[in-house]
Amino acid sequence: MPYEADDYLSRHVQTSAIDLGSKIAELVALVAPPESPNTPLYRDMLTTVARMAQADRNRWDAKIMLQTLREMEHAFSTLEQFKRRRKVTVFGSARTPREHPSYSLARELGEVLARLGLMVITGAGGGIMNAAHEGAGRDNSLGFNITLPFEQKANPIVGGTDNLLSFHFFFLRKLFFVKEADALVFCPGGFGTLDEALEVLTLIQTGKSPLVPIILLDEPDSTYWQEALRFIREQLQGRHYILPSDMQLMRLVHSAEEAGEEIARFYRNFHSTRWLNGNLLIRMTHPLHDGALQTLDKEFADLCLSGSYQQQPCCEAENDEPEFRDMTRLAFHFNARDHGRLRELVDFLNLPQNWAGNS
Repeated sequence: MPYEADDYLSRHVQTSAIDLGSKIAELVALVAPPESPNTPLYRDMLTTVARMAQADRNRWDAKIMLQTLREMEHAFSTLEQFKRRRKVTVFGSARTPREHPSYSLARELGEVLARLGLMVITGAGGGIMNAAHEGAGRDNSLGFNITLPFEQKANPIVGGTDNLLSFHFFFLRKLFFVKEADALVFCPGGFGTLDEALEVLTLIQTGKSPLVPIILLDEPDSTYWQEALRFIREQLQGRHYILPSDMQLMRLVHSAEEAGEEIARFYRNFHSTRWLNGNLLIRMTHPLHDGALQTLDKEFADLCLSGSYQQQPCCEAENDEPEFRDMTRLAFHFNARDHGRLRELVDFLNLPQNWAGNS
């Protein structure tokens, strides 16, 4: 459904004293660039605040809204400087001691990711978080800390630097852990780690978050993630609560090098996705040859609600992202349901033998 900002204003801002919609439009025009495609969105943000003021919500509701807007705007502003760098969010226990094998593994992971040109995001605490930042180094580290009256102070790698963001609300911190991530690596941890892992899987499985690699990293002789996967297969897949293809959304590895290879392989040809006019567009570094397109139509027909897979160049509707103009698009009417199968399709796109010129 097309977004109709003016209709929103007329329906949701009602006052007999002034034309509030016009006042809001005038205010936005004073501060927003006139050519900005976001102008209707800014008007609606202010309209939402005006509606809350009209209703005169209780003070706690108003403070939640204010804190949320402030934290998000500050985070957007801070992260703008790192916008063009791919990032990997690393989760794991803050209680992991330095002498534990998982600490060494996480530190090595940070080193591998930095060597690949990737930034490492953690919760900025100790244990696994400190280890990953140690390996990556300050210039390749970002910390998303949570403000608490006890414990959880920022680790010395990012503490006191511009690479640290502090959040008052857990839900906003969780949002940015996923929003900024081009991949996620989960080391062994407690309730918080499992909470993040299951939430990320839910977001990607339901299409609420873009498809990215989800990697479960464990020591070679440990069974932490093996036992978790066994439970998921037997109790979730076995009871038909998830599809068998949903298991493709995560990969178990036992070394930092394997984790790095999984991430690099995912982006070998696949770049990113975008919805446009009801179709999912997959941006690719290399176009596919005709035989690969025919295979897609045959082997992945179940992902298309209608039509077939089409390769196409950038169109005028994508002019808001000029940095991706030269990439080939694979367009199809995705059913928006089978994201595990979509991961299998991405694996197919990343095989060099399927690229034009490599057949």
